[in-house]
Amino acid sequence: MRILVIEDEVKVASFIKKGLEQEQYSVDIAHDGEEGLYLAENNPYDLLLLDLMLPKMSGLQVLTALRKKKPALPIMILTAKAGVEDRVQGLDCGGDDYLVKPFAFAELLARLRALLRRGHREVVMELRAGDLVLDPVKHRITRAGKVIELSNKEYALLEYLMRNAGQVVTRTMIAEHVWDLSFDSFTNVIDVYINFLRNKIDRGFPTRLLHTVRGVGYKLSATEGRVEHEY
Repeated sequence: MRILVIEDEVKVASFIKKGLEQEQYSVDIAHDGEEGLYLAENNPYDLLLLDLMLPKMSGLQVLTALRKKKPALPIMILTAKAGVEDRVQGLDCGGDDYLVKPFAFAELLARLRALLRRGHREVVMELRAGDLVLDPVKHRITRAGKVIELSNKEYALLEYLMRNAGQVVTRTMIAEHVWDLSFDSFTNVIDVYINFLRNKIDRGFPTRLLHTVRGVGYKLSATEGRVEHEY
C-alpha cells in the first residue's frame, strides 16, 4: 500500500513516515499544499493523510481540488484543529475521517486500516496463491504451513504481488506501489528483491509460484508450474 502524507511539520511527518514504513507501507511526504496536490494528482496512492494548516495551499483547498479528480481516494484529515465546526467542514469538503493531534499512533493505524478496507468492495482477511498464505492483519506468511520470515520491503513486495496474483506486473508498477519517490528506477533493486523473495517462498518447494515474464515483469501464480524463462 502506498500512502501520501501532506504535513508541513518536518518532525511530525518524519515520525509518521517511520511508523508507517515499519508497518510495511510505502510512504511519500509533501511539506506544502501545492506539492501535496501535485503528487496526489499524479501518483497512484492508496490513501492520503492530510494536514489542514499548510503553506502555499491550505488542506481544505487541497481536499476540494483533489475530490474533483480522485473522488474515491481515501483521505484522512490529520490536524490540530479540534473544533466541531472544523471537523464538520473537513468532512463536508470530502474527508473520509478526521483525527486530531496529538494522537495515539495505534489509533492512526486502526483508522487507516479501516479506510483501506472501505476502499475494497470485498474485505479479504487472507491472501492466497496455492499453498502460500499472507495474513495482512497479523503480517504473517506461511507456505504449506511453514512460517516464512520476510523483511519489511520483501513483505510489501509479496503483498503487492499477491493482490495481483495471476497478473503480470511490470517493474514500473512495482516501483510505484512498493517503493517511494526517492526510488532510482535505473537500479536493479527490484530484481534483487525479487530474487530474495523467490529464495524464501519458492526454494525447497516442488512448485514455483513467482515467475519472471522476460522483458515484461513478474507474475505470482500457482497454476503456471515450472517454466523455462523464470531465471
